[in-house]
Amino acid sequence: MPKLREHQLHFSPRPTNSKRSIAPPSAACLRRFFEGGSVGEMALVQIEETPRWKKLLSYVGPGFFVAVAYLDPGNLQTDLQAGADHKFEYYDTLSHLDAGKHLSEHCKREYPRHLNYCLWILAEVAVIAADIPQVLGAAFALHILFNVPIWGGVLLSGISTLLLLGLQKFGIRKLEMVIAILIFVVGGCFFVELARSKPDMGEIAKGMFVPRLAGNGAARDTVALLGALVMPHNLFLHSALVLSRKIPHTYHGISSACRNFLIEGAFALFVAFLVNVSVVSVTGTVCYSPHLTTLNMTSCRNITLESAATLLKTALGTWSSKIYAVSLLASGQSSTVTGTYAGQYIMQGFLDLKMKTWSRNLLTRSVAITPSLVACIIGGSSGAGKLIIVASMILAFQLPFALIPLLRFTGSETKMGYHKNSMPVSSLFSSPKSY
Repeated sequence: MPKLREHQLHFSPRPTNSKRSIAPPSAACLRRFFEGGSVGEMALVQIEETPRWKKLLSYVGPGFFVAVAYLDPGNLQTDLQAGADHKFEYYDTLSHLDAGKHLSEHCKREYPRHLNYCLWILAEVAVIAADIPQVLGAAFALHILFNVPIWGGVLLSGISTLLLLGLQKFGIRKLEMVIAILIFVVGGCFFVELARSKPDMGEIAKGMFVPRLAGNGAARDTVALLGALVMPHNLFLHSALVLSRKIPHTYHGISSACRNFLIEGAFALFVAFLVNVSVVSVTGTVCYSPHLTTLNMTSCRNITLESAATLLKTALGTWSSKIYAVSLLASGQSSTVTGTYAGQYIMQGFLDLKMKTWSRNLLTRSVAITPSLVACIIGGSSGAGKLIIVASMILAFQLPFALIPLLRFTGSETKMGYHKNSMPVSSLFSSPKSY
């Protein structure tokens, strides 16, 4: 990586009750780190200090934006296929997957211009790649529910995303609430599917705690699952959303905020984990049923977002396919909103563009849905399915270009003071004492 530009930052004396030798950043340093231009566009969320449950509730929101990455249509398709291929053996893999810490503004400030532009282009490519299965998932859901053409569903998904993003003018909390509701809709629908499929709870518990993944395609499905979960743009998004809270720019204030964000994020990811377990359980039960028909057996070998509806309809009843479509629509809609929102921060942070929110939303959404729209018009549903696979491959390639800058910045003593990464994490990507 090129040598970073140096910034002279001054630190206040360390707290007397600490044994660490690293001094915490001064108030001016913390303001520079925690305040960004994009955050200035939204009203900061006031933190309720007492009672404690209200304080924690004030931090709820950003974690659910991150959890959407685990519940987007690309991930649902991979979970459905994993359950069909390996029944309940995938729970151990799911339980070890985690993620989360305005990143683009730091890249613009610290890196040379040519490298900054390269990182911006890669981040935009990641947004577009992540958006492909999200938009197509919502389009497939509209096709299943209302027989809307796939290309028409792509356009409707884009329009509805812009309408939902209009909630920004009422405050970030409204948008966070909508995302949380959509996540619980996805979970509720698959919990209903789980109840209808009547899985063996003993087998589920065994698959949760006893690693035994084997068989044909195990390695392939593991890589596919990891690729479906890789959402580089979420690193940019979460680093911006945590700035939406009005917190004291002191050592203890920031420590408290980090602790509450950790609890909130862990809860959101736990909810996402439970939903993933239910998705795998549904196809794991259906595709290993002793009463499985020849037609359903063929469907289980290659499950797509569209064919999953037919499989559930024939195995569990007509309403199962409708419930699945509702969950797919909620999944696609929530993930397209977070993707477009991330694109806003990426564009503004890297390029410092001064655009109105609605025009930036329109530009980001138009760029993101173009590949999906072209694939649907030219190749139909089969072309759209192949595009989802290509998108997962692109995302797996993009992750280091967002993760490495994040780890270098958060591992800097100069920038983070007491809040720098732990030694094991910092040793992975050692950085100079000051940038």
